[in-house]
Amino acid sequence: MSLDPDQAMNVAKVLSEAVPYIQRFRGKTIVVKYGGNAMVDEKLKRGFARDMVMLKLVGINPVVVHGGGPQIGKLLERIGKESKFVEGMRVTDAETMDVVEMVLGGLVNKEIVNLINRHGGRAVGLTGKDGDLIRARKLKVTRKTPDLEAPEIIDIGHVGEVESIEPSVVEMLDHGNFIPVIAPIGVGEEGHSYNINADLVAGKMAEMLKAEKLILLTNTAGLLDKEGNLLTGLNATQVDELIADGTIHGGMLPKIGCALSAVKNGVKSAHIIDGRVEHAVMLELFTDQGVGTLIRAGR
Repeated sequence: MSLDPDQAMNVAKVLSEAVPYIQRFRGKTIVVKYGGNAMVDEKLKRGFARDMVMLKLVGINPVVVHGGGPQIGKLLERIGKESKFVEGMRVTDAETMDVVEMVLGGLVNKEIVNLINRHGGRAVGLTGKDGDLIRARKLKVTRKTPDLEAPEIIDIGHVGEVESIEPSVVEMLDHGNFIPVIAPIGVGEEGHSYNINADLVAGKMAEMLKAEKLILLTNTAGLLDKEGNLLTGLNATQVDELIADGTIHGGMLPKIGCALSAVKNGVKSAHIIDGRVEHAVMLELFTDQGVGTLIRAGR
């Protein structure tokens, strides 16, 4: 079926608009944190895979870091193990860590790899254990309560934070025309596995790879002001002010923290975009309007 003239003109306009962006980002690395609805909706999953393949075909190097919290929760429920959370983080004992590693490093990671490969790409799955990619240390969680003068320190098990990243294995895959797909599991000095927040891993990965962009897929339209309007084109100073006045709060704070750290440490820009929109990554990169919030370094 042929396009009518209006449809054909719209397609031509979109392709023409994309050209300068493709030229600008060719040869650059873009780190994408993949999670939320985009990981569970079948149409969105297919669209994401095609987007990653398209980026590679036009000479851009995508690096995917993925989450998998809902999938972990479902498997824990199936084996009769209750999910417990402290300050929004999963309490991860040794048994739970086995499940986390099985789900993130196995089931979810290989599903993403397979999906990208089925759409014409060459994806390779990794965890932080591969090539000594992610060194982790135990995350210390503190909680303030009115009854205690000093903050309470809570042990939530095998939950970690990034100590260091050795990016050589990722760079090797990039140069070999592969798409790295990374599960956020790190390894500590003593050899224990640690579950790490995928946003944190994506941000640190972008810093170490000197990426052009960090893109965080979310289940929101982006960063909103107090009236619910989308904010974009922000610099680091403006974001700090929005945190100080309470505009940025709650669950958005950790994502903004990752984005700020990235742009303050060499990443050209960070984007918080709506993963519920089909082909959100392509729309953010290759159109003038984009579909989320862009944050740059500077004042």
